[in-house]
Amino acid sequence: MRTTAQNAELALLLEVTGTPKPGNVDRHREYEDLRFEHFVAGAVGAQPGLRMAADGDPLGESFLRAVEGMSEQRGGNTQFGAILLELPLVAAAGRDEYTLTRDDATAVVESTTVADAANFYRAFEAVDVAVDEPPEGMEPLDVRRGGNAVPVLEERGLTLADVMERSADRDGVAAEWVDGFERVFAAADSVQDCDGPVADRAARTFLELLAAEVDTFVVTQHDRATAEETTERTRAALEGDLDPETLADELVAEGINPGTTADTVAAALFVALERGMEL
Repeated sequence: MRTTAQNAELALLLEVTGTPKPGNVDRHREYEDLRFEHFVAGAVGAQPGLRMAADGDPLGESFLRAVEGMSEQRGGNTQFGAILLELPLVAAAGRDEYTLTRDDATAVVESTTVADAANFYRAFEAVDVAVDEPPEGMEPLDVRRGGNAVPVLEERGLTLADVMERSADRDGVAAEWVDGFERVFAAADSVQDCDGPVADRAARTFLELLAAEVDTFVVTQHDRATAEETTERTRAALEGDLDPETLADELVAEGINPGTTADTVAAALFVALERGMEL
């Protein structure tokens, strides 16, 4: 029987094997500087931090350790957002008093501390993460400052939950933290309700998510118009008006990477595995 941490690692591995996932690295498509093997190595490297979260260690320390381990491959940032989205779920599943429900995952979020926020910021020193410019007046809390922003966090008494709340209007992963992981659990239902190989179900769920909602990473990476057009094209693929394989090739060629959607699928796979989904 797999442990909670092993399910978390397996979810990261299953996510990258799903294909086609338009714009994302999968077992058939890569970018020149970001390859399938980098994601596999990133998932394995994150395992010690995932285990820490499952064992009840502070969420911030667990995240920092997972990201440091993930970054020990030449591709750079492979699963920063996926790990961030998984960890409260992993912590909830790993604690005796909790089961893996939205309420219990939210309880983990609400229990985060200023120290957790500090280690979240330090994690940005381990790997390059694409983020928006901070809103006016929020420059002292720019995550790209890494550990240099910690005194501001401590002065203002901001927990990791507070940090996520301040980003939820423009970041899909942060929005899940604030909204009780609604999309993650709905996506887990989708994965479990489908038939066939789990990787194929994950790819189908990816299309469903991207067709339903703009990917915030594409907004950051390009702009909202590009993100909206990507959602429209994915909807056409989901409805049979465009071959998903063709769309996948096109988005990779255009450098459009719906990373937040992939993060959601990874977290959903973890939920499904913890619920007993068989491979």
